[in-house]
Amino acid sequence: MERSSQPWLYTDLNQVPHNRVGLVLGTGPTTVRGKPNPYFVGRIQTAARLYQARKVDYLLVSGDNSSPYYDEPSAMREALMALGVPKERIYRDYAGFRTLDSVVRAREVFGEQRFTIVSQAFHNQRAVFIARHRGLEAIGFNAPDIPEEFSSSTRFREPLARVQMVLDLLLNRQPRYLGAPIRIGIDPSQ
Repeated sequence: MERSSQPWLYTDLNQVPHNRVGLVLGTGPTTVRGKPNPYFVGRIQTAARLYQARKVDYLLVSGDNSSPYYDEPSAMREALMALGVPKERIYRDYAGFRTLDSVVRAREVFGEQRFTIVSQAFHNQRAVFIARHRGLEAIGFNAPDIPEEFSSSTRFREPLARVQMVLDLLLNRQPRYLGAPIRIGIDPSQ
């Protein structure tokens, strides 16, 4: 997986090709201790840089919104707006519960075949692998890595997520929800 996704991953803003849409993978804005989540901060800052450098025209923020008290997409939109990304250039995907859901919904709900995925490198490897396996022309732009003291639980969880990814692909699992189509740049952002 790491080897096959490597040609599609970028870290240099000058080298990353333009895509109409950047898919920002969700995470919460704060840690369980209430401190700013460095994964969130890195993804948001990286997505804003991509937009400001005109490497993407729109951002699709995809994350969990499974309870009235937890809304990753709205938190991501607010943070992007605070960094100067216009509201009408940000689309929210409220059913990005897992990486598979976010990637597949980018095509099935939002109609995108080509897009740039924004997350940390370990996550982009998996997301781009899923996308390419599903016939999508996705690339990844890597947000900065997180210092080890903040990433021990993620380093433990990621191998399990990769096993789950293999099972999902072998069993051709689909997103939990699809829904009505939303056309980025045509339908108003919500």
